[in-house]
Amino acid sequence: MVLYVALVVMVIMMLAGVSLLRSAGMGQGVAGNVAFKQNATSAGEMGVTDAMGYVGKATALDKEKDQEANGYFATWDEAFDYKTFAWDTSKFVQVSTRDDGNGDKVRYVVHRLCKNVGSLAGNDCVSVMDSTTLGLGGGGASGASGIAAAPPAPYFRVTSRIDGPRGTVSYTQVIVK
Repeated sequence: MVLYVALVVMVIMMLAGVSLLRSAGMGQGVAGNVAFKQNATSAGEMGVTDAMGYVGKATALDKEKDQEANGYFATWDEAFDYKTFAWDTSKFVQVSTRDDGNGDKVRYVVHRLCKNVGSLAGNDCVSVMDSTTLGLGGGGASGASGIAAAPPAPYFRVTSRIDGPRGTVSYTQVIVK
């Protein structure tokens, strides 16, 4: 009888030991996954840098219309949802060609924060008026010469999707001028 009780106790102790080993290993796995997620998020900066490189080089006329090859939308696209966007099949996705050394794949799209395609004049764009675009006062005059100032430069929204190792997916979204 004592032998049976001892065997049952040993089986229970063995199961407890295996359970303890699994829980210790799981903690390390969770910590590793968090590290991959943080790395993928920081890799999103590559997408923002590449996107701003395009925006900085593009002419005003290029910014007035959609540019499929550069991942650029000339409007803010109210229906855009980064979670449901066709990152794998859309013509508007641009892939960052730089390698961060960690196996991350960075894709991005740029939206000019204007309501309509076309020129900035008369367009409803998100922008900030600075001292160079404000009038000089004096009863609503637009300046000493009477010539209206050019519309201020619009903001751009850069949305990046980063696919990292172990199926890690991270998104970043930045508003830049």
